[in-house]
Amino acid sequence: MGDSGVWIAAFTGATAVLASWVTNLGNVRAARAQAEASAQAQLQGRIRELRRAAYLEFMEQAHITGELYWQAAFDLDQLADPERLATRVQDLRTELRGAFDPLMRSVRVVVLEGPVGAAEAAETVLRVVAETNRTLWRVACGESEARAAFDEGHQEFTRALEKFVEVARAAMRSP
Repeated sequence: MGDSGVWIAAFTGATAVLASWVTNLGNVRAARAQAEASAQAQLQGRIRELRRAAYLEFMEQAHITGELYWQAAFDLDQLADPERLATRVQDLRTELRGAFDPLMRSVRVVVLEGPVGAAEAAETVLRVVAETNRTLWRVACGESEARAAFDEGHQEFTRALEKFVEVARAAMRSP
């Protein structure tokens, strides 16, 4: 009977060691999974912060351009003197050229941060701005249809910017 007690003790000890090893292995795997999940959540949070900053910068730069378009439309309606109007349009074109570079840089950041839909929407806004800015040159040159082209460009800019906001909002909500 003494021999069976040793075997029972050895079997019990081995079972305890094996159970401890299995438990430890499970704890290690759980800790690794938790660490990976935490790292992934931090990465997603950082991506979200970077996108948000990029989108806000882009919208700020687009707002500056929109304000200049509004001012141009107002001046085109209010200034009757062709010489004063030509001078004012040239001044606005200069301001728009100054606003274009920061807008272009902010579009590049949006393209970098993504996702693709937001990048495409931002690039569309930039393309519309470039086209609309060119219509002011035609206004300054006195082309008869240039004012209508500017007004249409201004409206297209507003629609493109609204589309960007919609796409950016969806991108911020997605995981």
